[in-house]
Parts: sequence; C-alpha cells; structure tokens
Amino acid sequence: MSEEHGRIFREAWIAGVTKHYPGEPKPSYIAPWEETPDWERQSAAAVYDQVAAFIQVTAGAAAKLTREQKGRFVSLCWTGQIYKHIPDPKPAYVADWDDLPDWQKNTDTDIFEQIERSSRNPM
Repeated sequence: MSEEHGRIFREAWIAGVTKHYPGEPKPSYIAPWEETPDWERQSAAAVYDQVAAFIQVTAGAAAKLTREQKGRFVSLCWTGQIYKHIPDPKPAYVADWDDLPDWQKNTDTDIFEQIERSSRNPM
C-alpha cells in the first residue's frame, strides 16, 4: 500500500462528496489528507489497491461493469476496512449498498472510476 494511492482515493472521495453531497458536508468528510486519521489513510490505500488489483486481474474488463457495480465494489471493500479497524462499528458505517444515501453511492462509483484512470496512467 502506498501513501500515493491513499491520497488518490482520498482526493476522489473529497471530489465526490463536494459534487454529490446535498448541502454542507461534515468537515471530516472533506478534511485534507494530513488531517485524516491513520486508520482512514491505511483504509484508503488498501481499497485503492483492491480496486486496482481487480482491474488488473480482469485485464481491464472491469471497465464494462455498470456504475452501480463499480460503486458496490468500492463500498464492500471499504466496509471490510471498517470491520478491520473498528471493533464495534455503528450500523451506518457498515451499511449495505441498498441502505447507503445516493450521494455516497455516487461518490463510491466516482472513486472506482478515478482509480481506473489513475491505474491506467500512473503518475
């Protein structure tokens, strides 16, 4: 896991929240990388790497997934990180896809698509 990958994930999250969140998002939702807790940084890098590996092992065919499928994948990977780092998470932290607000679904999908772009064009 690299810090660079975590930063790309976090920047995609902030961009998605800024675009899709109705009203004013919580400050923690749009906090810069430097203000993000360590467990979230680790999780961001881990999920980036999971998505990038998925794209790689499908030889890019993951691009054919629907937007919803892409978002679901990010959401599930993130939920795994929540369980890893938080012993007894609030139900909202581990909500299933169907129970997520639309802004979060769209943000998760945007994250997958950003990882697609950045893994094709490494910095």
